[in-house]
Amino acid sequence: MEKRIAILATNGFEESELASPKSAMEKEGFKVDIVSLEKGKIKSWDVDNWGKDFKVDYSLDEVSAKDYNALVLPGGVINPDKLRREESALIFVRDFFKQSKPVGAICHAAWTLINAEVVKGRTMTSFNSIRKDVENAGALWVDEEVVVDEAFVTSRNPDDLPAFNAKMIEEIKEGKHDLQHA
Repeated sequence: MEKRIAILATNGFEESELASPKSAMEKEGFKVDIVSLEKGKIKSWDVDNWGKDFKVDYSLDEVSAKDYNALVLPGGVINPDKLRREESALIFVRDFFKQSKPVGAICHAAWTLINAEVVKGRTMTSFNSIRKDVENAGALWVDEEVVVDEAFVTSRNPDDLPAFNAKMIEEIKEGKHDLQHA
């Protein structure tokens, strides 16, 4: 059965943090959809300036976590700050945890996870500048290129993408994890 993966993003996501996992997962034969707040296109942030536009496959009101085997959250600073203010995005994220499905987040995407209230008691990493945010939300923050806590995969920055992609693919192939939780 084909695995279907959702990448949740909006304007201002870090381009490599969406493009690299998408490409790696498609090479594995997974169907990867870009899900956003609304249809159309979303604009990436490429290191220090605006980057390419990416086509949105589905808006949040067209899909649910039940439609997917896993979720990937790219970072960037603007993207997770917008998503964490949208209740529909937080419900979408939370439902992957409730359904025991793999979730991957990189860089500043931890902000969305914090607002979805899914990090308390978990071991994870993020971009180092938001370490205190992660710790204040009740997670154990560690400085490693990729951290896996029961199907919950996190990485710090674009340099960690090869390790992040490999772990995310491994977790997706393993499927649901009974100990994954919100």
